[in-house]
Amino acid sequence: MEPLAAAESERDRKVLRRIHEKIDDYESYGFSRSEVRMFNVFFDLAQEFEADQDFFAICVILPDAFFHRAADLVLLSENGRPRLMRSSGSAEGRRLPETAGDLPHQPEEKDGQLVLPIKINPALRDLLPFDPPGGVAGALILRPAQGLSPKDRLFFEKFANRIGYQYHHRVIRTRNREHLEFIKNLVEDIGHNVIVPNMYFRLFFNRLKGKIDGLAELSGEMARDEELHPALSGERRAKLDYLHSGILAQFNEIYRHYEQTSLFLETLLRRRHFQEGRYVLEKRRLNLRTQVIEPQLDRYRPRLEERGVEIDLSLGGVPDREIVLLADMGLLAQVYSNLFSNAVKYTRPVERWGRGPAAWLAYGWEVLADRFGPGRPGVKLNVFTSGPAIAPQERPHLFTPGFRANNVDKEYGTGHGLYFVRQVVELHGGEVGYEALPEGNNFFLVLPLESEEPGPA
Repeated sequence: MEPLAAAESERDRKVLRRIHEKIDDYESYGFSRSEVRMFNVFFDLAQEFEADQDFFAICVILPDAFFHRAADLVLLSENGRPRLMRSSGSAEGRRLPETAGDLPHQPEEKDGQLVLPIKINPALRDLLPFDPPGGVAGALILRPAQGLSPKDRLFFEKFANRIGYQYHHRVIRTRNREHLEFIKNLVEDIGHNVIVPNMYFRLFFNRLKGKIDGLAELSGEMARDEELHPALSGERRAKLDYLHSGILAQFNEIYRHYEQTSLFLETLLRRRHFQEGRYVLEKRRLNLRTQVIEPQLDRYRPRLEERGVEIDLSLGGVPDREIVLLADMGLLAQVYSNLFSNAVKYTRPVERWGRGPAAWLAYGWEVLADRFGPGRPGVKLNVFTSGPAIAPQERPHLFTPGFRANNVDKEYGTGHGLYFVRQVVELHGGEVGYEALPEGNNFFLVLPLESEEPGPA
Protein backbone atom coordinates (compact mmCIF):
# COMPACT_ATOMS: atom_id res chain seq x y z
CA MET A 1 0.00 0.00 0.00
CA GLU A 2 1.27 3.50 -0.85
CA PRO A 3 2.33 5.63 2.20
CA LEU A 4 -0.39 8.24 1.56
CA ALA A 5 -3.07 5.60 1.17
CA ALA A 6 -1.86 3.89 4.36
CA ALA A 7 -2.03 7.18 6.26
CA GLU A 8 -5.55 7.87 4.97
CA SER A 9 -6.63 4.35 5.91
CA GLU A 10 -5.27 4.73 9.44
CA ARG A 11 -6.98 8.12 9.75
CA ASP A 12 -10.27 6.62 8.57
CA ARG A 13 -10.00 3.80 11.11
CA LYS A 14 -9.33 6.32 13.89
CA VAL A 15 -12.37 8.40 12.90
CA LEU A 16 -14.59 5.32 12.61
CA ARG A 17 -13.45 4.14 16.03
CA ARG A 18 -14.42 7.48 17.58
CA ILE A 19 -17.80 7.40 15.81
CA HIS A 20 -18.64 4.05 17.41
CA GLU A 21 -17.38 5.27 20.79
CA LYS A 22 -19.69 8.28 20.54
CA ILE A 23 -22.63 6.08 19.56
CA ASP A 24 -22.01 3.97 22.64
CA ASP A 25 -21.65 7.09 24.81
CA TYR A 26 -24.97 8.52 23.70
CA GLU A 27 -26.65 5.16 24.20
CA SER A 28 -25.39 5.16 27.78
CA TYR A 29 -26.49 8.76 28.38
CA GLY A 30 -30.10 7.88 27.64
CA PHE A 31 -31.02 11.47 26.77
CA SER A 32 -34.69 12.15 26.25
CA ARG A 33 -36.16 13.27 22.94
CA SER A 34 -36.48 16.83 24.27
CA GLU A 35 -32.85 16.84 25.34
CA VAL A 36 -31.67 15.63 21.94
CA ARG A 37 -33.87 18.23 20.24
CA MET A 38 -32.38 20.95 22.44
CA PHE A 39 -28.87 19.90 21.35
CA ASN A 40 -29.90 19.98 17.70
CA VAL A 41 -31.52 23.40 18.04
CA PHE A 42 -28.42 24.69 19.83
CA PHE A 43 -26.05 23.57 17.08
CA ASP A 44 -28.31 24.91 14.32
CA LEU A 45 -28.75 28.33 15.93
CA ALA A 46 -25.12 28.61 16.98
CA GLN A 47 -24.21 28.34 13.30
CA GLU A 48 -27.02 30.63 12.16
CA PHE A 49 -26.40 33.61 14.45
CA GLU A 50 -23.17 35.50 13.83
CA ALA A 51 -23.29 38.06 16.65
CA ASP A 52 -21.88 36.99 20.02
CA GLN A 53 -24.79 38.55 21.92
CA ASP A 54 -27.20 36.36 19.94
CA PHE A 55 -25.10 33.30 20.77
CA PHE A 56 -25.13 34.20 24.48
CA ALA A 57 -28.91 34.57 24.33
CA ILE A 58 -29.25 31.10 22.78
CA CYS A 59 -27.19 29.59 25.61
CA VAL A 60 -29.50 30.85 28.38
CA ILE A 61 -32.86 30.84 26.62
CA LEU A 62 -32.75 27.19 25.49
CA PRO A 63 -32.74 25.67 29.04
CA ASP A 64 -35.62 27.97 29.93
CA ALA A 65 -37.58 27.23 26.75
CA PHE A 66 -37.17 23.44 26.95
CA PHE A 67 -37.00 22.73 30.69
CA HIS A 68 -38.10 25.91 32.50
CA ARG A 69 -34.72 26.43 34.12
CA ALA A 70 -33.45 30.00 34.43
CA ALA A 71 -29.84 30.30 33.32
CA ASP A 72 -26.94 32.71 33.69
CA LEU A 73 -23.94 32.73 31.37
CA VAL A 74 -20.72 34.00 32.98
CA LEU A 75 -17.48 34.31 31.00
CA LEU A 76 -14.02 35.56 31.86
CA SER A 77 -13.09 38.89 30.32
CA GLU A 78 -9.55 39.64 29.16
CA ASN A 79 -8.75 41.21 32.54
CA GLY A 80 -9.38 37.82 34.16
CA ARG A 81 -12.61 38.74 35.96
CA PRO A 82 -15.95 36.92 35.50
CA ARG A 83 -18.58 38.91 33.64
CA LEU A 84 -22.30 38.17 33.32
CA MET A 85 -22.96 37.98 29.58
CA ARG A 86 -26.65 37.03 29.54
CA SER A 87 -29.44 35.82 31.87
CA SER A 88 -32.91 34.37 31.56
CA GLY A 89 -35.55 34.54 34.24
CA SER A 90 -35.56 36.86 37.24
CA ALA A 91 -32.54 37.79 39.31
CA GLU A 92 -34.10 36.31 42.46
CA GLY A 93 -31.75 33.79 44.06
CA ARG A 94 -28.95 34.58 41.63
CA ARG A 95 -25.39 34.17 42.97
CA LEU A 96 -22.58 34.97 40.55
CA PRO A 97 -18.86 34.18 40.86
CA GLU A 98 -16.84 37.29 41.62
CA THR A 99 -13.32 36.07 40.78
CA ALA A 100 -11.79 33.50 38.47
CA GLY A 101 -11.06 31.41 41.55
CA ASP A 102 -14.82 31.14 42.19
CA LEU A 103 -15.35 29.25 38.93
CA PRO A 104 -15.60 25.50 39.57
CA HIS A 105 -13.57 22.95 37.61
CA GLN A 106 -16.29 20.34 38.13
CA PRO A 107 -20.09 20.67 38.30
CA GLU A 108 -21.27 21.72 41.75
CA GLU A 109 -24.48 22.66 43.48
CA LYS A 110 -24.18 25.89 45.45
CA ASP A 111 -26.75 28.29 46.91
CA GLY A 112 -29.56 26.38 45.22
CA GLN A 113 -27.90 26.68 41.82
CA LEU A 114 -26.20 24.14 39.56
CA VAL A 115 -22.88 25.71 38.49
CA LEU A 116 -21.33 24.06 35.44
CA PRO A 117 -17.83 24.95 34.24
CA ILE A 118 -17.45 26.17 30.68
CA LYS A 119 -14.19 24.74 29.41
CA ILE A 120 -12.12 25.63 26.36
CA ASN A 121 -10.55 23.22 23.91
CA PRO A 122 -7.09 22.55 25.41
CA ALA A 123 -5.63 21.83 21.97
CA LEU A 124 -6.39 25.43 20.92
CA ARG A 125 -5.56 27.12 24.21
CA ASP A 126 -2.67 29.17 22.79
CA LEU A 127 -4.99 30.87 20.28
CA LEU A 128 -6.96 32.69 22.98
CA PRO A 129 -6.09 36.33 23.83
CA PHE A 130 -5.93 35.28 27.52
CA ASP A 131 -5.17 32.09 29.44
CA PRO A 132 -8.16 30.82 31.49
CA PRO A 133 -6.99 29.23 34.76
CA GLY A 134 -7.28 25.48 34.49
CA GLY A 135 -8.90 25.84 31.07
CA VAL A 136 -12.15 27.13 32.63
CA ALA A 137 -13.42 30.19 30.73
CA GLY A 138 -16.68 30.68 32.60
CA ALA A 139 -19.77 28.98 33.97
CA LEU A 140 -23.35 28.12 33.06
CA ILE A 141 -25.52 28.57 36.14
CA LEU A 142 -28.96 26.91 36.28
CA ARG A 143 -31.69 27.91 38.74
CA PRO A 144 -33.19 26.16 40.62
CA ALA A 145 -31.01 23.10 41.09
CA GLN A 146 -33.73 21.20 42.94
CA GLY A 147 -35.46 18.42 41.05
CA LEU A 148 -32.59 17.64 38.67
CA SER A 149 -31.80 13.94 38.40
CA PRO A 150 -28.23 12.68 37.82
CA LYS A 151 -29.15 12.16 34.16
CA ASP A 152 -30.45 15.74 33.93
CA ARG A 153 -27.20 17.03 35.44
CA LEU A 154 -25.16 14.99 32.97
CA PHE A 155 -27.17 16.47 30.09
CA PHE A 156 -26.58 20.05 31.21
CA GLU A 157 -22.92 19.28 31.86
CA LYS A 158 -22.59 18.15 28.23
CA PHE A 159 -24.50 21.26 27.14
CA ALA A 160 -22.02 23.49 29.04
CA ASN A 161 -19.15 21.64 27.34
CA ARG A 162 -20.63 22.37 23.94
CA ILE A 163 -21.10 26.02 24.85
CA GLY A 164 -17.42 26.15 25.79
CA TYR A 165 -16.20 24.68 22.51
CA GLN A 166 -18.51 26.87 20.44
CA TYR A 167 -17.50 29.99 22.37
CA HIS A 168 -13.81 29.11 22.06
CA HIS A 169 -14.08 28.79 18.28
CA ARG A 170 -15.99 32.07 18.08
CA VAL A 171 -13.23 33.87 19.98
CA ILE A 172 -10.60 32.33 17.71
CA ARG A 173 -12.58 33.25 14.61
CA THR A 174 -12.96 36.86 15.75
CA ARG A 175 -9.29 37.04 16.69
CA ASN A 176 -8.26 35.60 13.31
CA ARG A 177 -10.38 38.18 11.49
CA GLU A 178 -8.78 40.96 13.51
CA HIS A 179 -5.35 39.46 12.88
CA LEU A 180 -5.92 39.30 9.13
CA GLU A 181 -7.24 42.86 9.08
CA PHE A 182 -4.19 43.98 11.03
CA ILE A 183 -1.81 42.23 8.61
CA LYS A 184 -3.65 43.80 5.68
CA ASN A 185 -3.25 47.26 7.22
CA LEU A 186 0.36 46.53 8.16
CA VAL A 187 1.15 45.74 4.54
CA GLU A 188 -0.45 49.05 3.57
CA ASP A 189 1.57 50.83 6.25
CA ILE A 190 4.84 49.30 5.04
CA GLY A 191 4.10 50.37 1.48
CA HIS A 192 2.95 53.84 2.45
CA ASN A 193 5.50 54.66 5.15
CA VAL A 194 8.57 52.70 4.01
CA ILE A 195 8.56 51.49 0.41
CA VAL A 196 7.36 54.71 -1.24
CA PRO A 197 9.63 57.04 0.80
CA ASN A 198 12.56 54.72 0.13
CA MET A 199 12.21 55.50 -3.60
CA TYR A 200 13.83 58.86 -2.85
CA PHE A 201 17.13 57.05 -2.29
CA ARG A 202 17.45 56.87 -6.10
CA LEU A 203 17.19 60.66 -6.37
CA PHE A 204 19.74 61.16 -3.60
CA PHE A 205 22.23 58.74 -5.14
CA ASN A 206 21.87 60.35 -8.58
CA ARG A 207 22.68 63.74 -7.11
CA LEU A 208 25.66 62.34 -5.23
CA LYS A 209 26.92 60.62 -8.41
CA GLY A 210 26.80 63.94 -10.23
CA LYS A 211 28.99 65.54 -7.56
CA ILE A 212 31.46 62.67 -7.66
CA ASP A 213 31.68 62.87 -11.46
CA GLY A 214 32.39 66.59 -11.13
CA LEU A 215 35.29 65.85 -8.80
CA ALA A 216 36.74 63.33 -11.24
CA GLU A 217 36.48 65.78 -14.11
CA LEU A 218 38.16 68.52 -12.09
CA SER A 219 40.96 66.21 -11.06
CA GLY A 220 41.70 65.47 -14.72
CA GLU A 221 41.72 69.16 -15.58
CA MET A 222 44.12 69.98 -12.78
CA ALA A 223 46.48 67.22 -13.80
CA ARG A 224 46.65 68.59 -17.39
CA ASP A 225 46.88 72.29 -16.61
CA GLU A 226 48.67 72.58 -13.29
CA GLU A 227 52.13 73.29 -14.78
CA LEU A 228 50.83 75.61 -17.50
CA HIS A 229 48.46 77.65 -15.31
CA PRO A 230 49.70 77.64 -11.69
CA ALA A 231 47.69 80.77 -10.97
CA LEU A 232 44.48 78.76 -11.35
CA SER A 233 45.24 76.57 -8.36
CA GLY A 234 43.31 78.82 -5.94
CA GLU A 235 40.26 78.83 -8.18
CA ARG A 236 40.43 75.06 -8.54
CA ARG A 237 40.78 74.66 -4.80
CA ALA A 238 37.66 76.75 -4.26
CA LYS A 239 35.78 74.61 -6.75
CA LEU A 240 36.95 71.45 -4.97
CA ASP A 241 35.77 72.87 -1.66
CA TYR A 242 32.41 73.71 -3.19
CA LEU A 243 32.00 70.19 -4.55
CA HIS A 244 33.12 68.69 -1.27
CA SER A 245 30.56 70.67 0.71
CA GLY A 246 27.86 69.66 -1.76
CA ILE A 247 28.77 65.99 -1.42
CA LEU A 248 28.81 66.25 2.34
CA ALA A 249 25.36 67.86 2.34
CA GLN A 250 24.03 65.11 0.06
CA PHE A 251 25.57 62.46 2.29
CA ASN A 252 23.97 63.98 5.38
CA GLU A 253 20.59 64.07 3.67
CA ILE A 254 20.91 60.42 2.69
CA TYR A 255 22.02 59.47 6.17
CA ARG A 256 19.06 61.24 7.76
CA HIS A 257 16.75 59.41 5.40
CA TYR A 258 18.47 56.13 6.25
CA GLU A 259 18.10 56.74 10.00
CA GLN A 260 14.38 57.48 9.75
CA THR A 261 13.72 54.60 7.35
CA SER A 262 15.52 52.26 9.73
CA LEU A 263 13.43 53.59 12.62
CA PHE A 264 10.24 53.05 10.64
CA LEU A 265 11.23 49.52 9.61
CA GLU A 266 12.14 48.54 13.14
CA THR A 267 8.87 49.99 14.44
CA LEU A 268 6.50 48.59 11.81
CA LEU A 269 8.12 45.15 11.76
CA ARG A 270 8.31 44.84 15.54
CA ARG A 271 7.89 41.19 16.49
CA ARG A 272 5.17 41.85 19.07
CA HIS A 273 2.93 43.39 16.39
CA PHE A 274 2.75 40.02 14.65
CA GLN A 275 2.57 37.98 17.84
CA GLU A 276 -0.43 39.91 19.15
CA GLY A 277 -2.04 40.78 15.82
CA ARG A 278 -2.12 44.52 16.49
CA TYR A 279 0.19 47.47 17.01
CA VAL A 280 1.90 47.20 20.39
CA LEU A 281 3.23 50.42 21.88
CA GLU A 282 6.72 50.68 23.33
CA LYS A 283 6.47 53.94 25.25
CA ARG A 284 9.36 55.96 26.56
CA ARG A 285 9.98 59.54 27.63
CA LEU A 286 10.85 61.70 24.64
CA ASN A 287 11.26 65.31 23.65
CA LEU A 288 8.53 65.94 21.11
CA ARG A 289 10.33 68.68 19.18
CA THR A 290 13.90 67.34 19.02
CA GLN A 291 13.21 63.61 18.77
CA VAL A 292 10.02 63.48 16.70
CA ILE A 293 9.05 66.68 14.87
CA GLU A 294 12.37 68.19 13.77
CA PRO A 295 13.89 64.95 12.35
CA GLN A 296 10.78 64.49 10.21
CA LEU A 297 10.68 68.15 9.17
CA ASP A 298 14.35 67.93 8.13
CA ARG A 299 13.48 65.00 5.88
CA TYR A 300 10.73 66.92 4.10
CA ARG A 301 12.33 70.37 4.15
CA PRO A 302 14.02 70.03 0.70
CA ARG A 303 10.77 68.88 -0.91
CA LEU A 304 8.82 71.67 0.79
CA GLU A 305 11.36 74.21 -0.47
CA GLU A 306 11.19 72.77 -3.99
CA ARG A 307 7.47 73.46 -3.98
CA GLY A 308 7.87 76.93 -2.53
CA VAL A 309 6.32 76.06 0.83
CA GLU A 310 7.55 78.23 3.72
CA ILE A 311 7.86 76.86 7.25
CA ASP A 312 6.21 79.03 9.90
CA LEU A 313 6.68 78.42 13.63
CA SER A 314 3.86 80.69 14.77
CA LEU A 315 1.11 78.12 15.38
CA GLY A 316 1.53 78.03 19.14
CA GLY A 317 4.21 76.75 21.47
CA VAL A 318 7.25 76.59 19.17
CA PRO A 319 9.95 76.87 20.34
CA ASP A 320 9.01 78.52 23.63
CA ARG A 321 8.18 75.40 25.61
CA GLU A 322 9.71 71.94 25.45
CA ILE A 323 7.15 69.15 25.52
CA VAL A 324 8.27 65.87 27.10
CA LEU A 325 5.77 63.04 27.04
CA LEU A 326 5.49 59.27 27.21
CA ALA A 327 4.97 57.82 23.73
CA ASP A 328 6.15 55.33 21.13
CA MET A 329 8.78 57.34 19.28
CA GLY A 330 8.83 55.23 16.12
CA LEU A 331 5.06 55.27 15.60
CA LEU A 332 4.68 58.94 16.56
CA ALA A 333 7.49 59.86 14.16
CA GLN A 334 5.54 58.16 11.39
CA VAL A 335 2.45 60.16 12.33
CA TYR A 336 4.39 63.37 11.66
CA SER A 337 5.93 61.84 8.55
CA ASN A 338 2.43 61.29 7.16
CA LEU A 339 1.31 64.81 8.07
CA PHE A 340 4.41 66.47 6.55
CA SER A 341 4.14 64.26 3.46
CA ASN A 342 0.58 65.51 3.00
CA ALA A 343 1.85 69.06 3.48
CA VAL A 344 4.28 68.60 0.58
CA LYS A 345 1.49 67.35 -1.68
CA TYR A 346 -1.47 69.51 -0.74
CA THR A 347 -0.20 72.91 0.47
CA ARG A 348 -1.37 75.66 -1.89
CA PRO A 349 -0.79 79.46 -2.05
CA VAL A 350 -3.40 81.76 -0.55
CA GLU A 351 -3.50 85.49 0.11
CA ARG A 352 -1.55 86.06 3.31
CA TRP A 353 -2.54 89.06 5.38
CA GLY A 354 -2.32 91.45 2.45
CA ARG A 355 1.26 90.42 1.52
CA GLY A 356 0.29 88.58 -1.62
CA PRO A 357 -0.12 84.84 -2.27
CA ALA A 358 2.07 82.46 -0.29
CA ALA A 359 2.15 78.75 0.55
CA TRP A 360 3.21 77.78 4.05
CA LEU A 361 3.27 75.05 6.65
CA ALA A 362 2.99 75.76 10.37
CA TYR A 363 3.19 73.44 13.33
CA GLY A 364 2.96 73.81 17.07
CA TRP A 365 1.25 72.68 20.24
CA GLU A 366 -0.71 73.83 23.22
CA VAL A 367 -1.18 72.22 26.63
CA LEU A 368 -4.81 71.56 27.62
CA ALA A 369 -5.34 71.33 31.38
CA ASP A 370 -7.58 68.46 32.58
CA ARG A 371 -8.21 67.42 28.97
CA PHE A 372 -8.47 63.74 29.93
CA GLY A 373 -10.00 64.29 33.37
CA PRO A 374 -9.07 66.10 36.59
CA GLY A 375 -5.29 66.31 36.89
CA ARG A 376 -4.81 64.61 33.51
CA PRO A 377 -3.63 67.22 31.00
CA GLY A 378 -3.31 66.72 27.28
CA VAL A 379 -1.28 68.32 24.54
CA LYS A 380 -2.85 69.39 21.26
CA LEU A 381 -0.42 69.03 18.34
CA ASN A 382 -1.20 71.08 15.22
CA VAL A 383 0.00 70.81 11.64
CA PHE A 384 -1.45 73.58 9.48
CA THR A 385 -1.14 73.95 5.69
CA SER A 386 -2.34 76.84 3.58
CA GLY A 387 -4.83 76.24 0.80
CA PRO A 388 -8.54 75.84 0.12
CA ALA A 389 -10.49 74.29 2.99
CA ILE A 390 -11.64 70.69 2.65
CA ALA A 391 -15.34 70.46 1.79
CA PRO A 392 -17.61 70.10 4.87
CA GLN A 393 -19.18 66.87 3.59
CA GLU A 394 -15.74 65.26 3.28
CA ARG A 395 -14.39 66.17 6.73
CA PRO A 396 -16.06 63.31 8.68
CA HIS A 397 -14.32 60.79 6.40
CA LEU A 398 -10.77 62.18 6.49
CA PHE A 399 -9.43 59.62 8.97
CA THR A 400 -11.19 56.58 7.48
CA PRO A 401 -9.24 53.97 5.47
CA GLY A 402 -9.04 54.50 1.73
CA PHE A 403 -10.69 57.94 1.69
CA ARG A 404 -9.18 60.72 -0.44
CA ALA A 405 -10.68 64.19 -0.59
CA ASN A 406 -11.41 66.02 -3.83
CA ASN A 407 -8.41 68.32 -3.38
CA VAL A 408 -5.89 65.56 -4.19
CA ASP A 409 -5.52 66.65 -7.84
CA LYS A 410 -2.95 64.30 -9.42
CA GLU A 411 -0.92 63.77 -6.26
CA TYR A 412 0.03 60.18 -5.47
CA GLY A 413 -1.63 58.63 -2.45
CA THR A 414 -3.49 55.58 -1.11
CA GLY A 415 -5.88 57.20 1.37
CA HIS A 416 -4.20 55.24 4.15
CA GLY A 417 -1.98 57.88 5.77
CA LEU A 418 -4.54 59.69 7.92
CA TYR A 419 -6.10 56.38 8.96
CA PHE A 420 -2.66 55.30 10.17
CA VAL A 421 -2.39 58.58 12.09
CA ARG A 422 -5.72 57.89 13.76
CA GLN A 423 -4.75 54.32 14.69
CA VAL A 424 -1.51 55.38 16.37
CA VAL A 425 -3.05 58.31 18.24
CA GLU A 426 -5.96 56.24 19.53
CA LEU A 427 -3.54 53.55 20.70
CA HIS A 428 -1.92 56.27 22.82
CA GLY A 429 -5.32 57.06 24.31
CA GLY A 430 -5.67 60.25 22.26
CA GLU A 431 -7.85 61.57 19.48
CA VAL A 432 -7.47 63.14 16.06
CA GLY A 433 -9.32 65.96 14.36
CA TYR A 434 -9.52 68.53 11.58
CA GLU A 435 -10.22 72.27 11.64
CA ALA A 436 -10.90 74.55 8.68
CA LEU A 437 -9.15 77.88 9.27
CA PRO A 438 -9.41 81.08 7.20
CA GLU A 439 -6.12 80.48 5.37
CA GLY A 440 -6.17 76.68 5.16
CA ASN A 441 -6.44 73.34 6.96
CA ASN A 442 -5.31 72.32 10.44
CA PHE A 443 -4.91 68.64 11.29
CA PHE A 444 -4.44 68.01 14.98
CA LEU A 445 -3.97 65.24 17.47
CA VAL A 446 -4.51 65.37 21.21
CA LEU A 447 -2.34 63.09 23.35
CA PRO A 448 -2.30 62.50 27.09
CA LEU A 449 0.57 64.51 28.54
CA GLU A 450 2.16 61.60 30.37
CA SER A 451 5.80 62.09 31.28
CA GLU A 452 6.48 59.55 34.00
CA GLU A 453 7.19 55.97 33.04
CA PRO A 454 5.26 53.46 35.17
CA GLY A 455 7.32 51.74 37.84
CA PRO A 456 7.60 47.96 38.25
CA ALA A 457 4.36 46.17 39.05
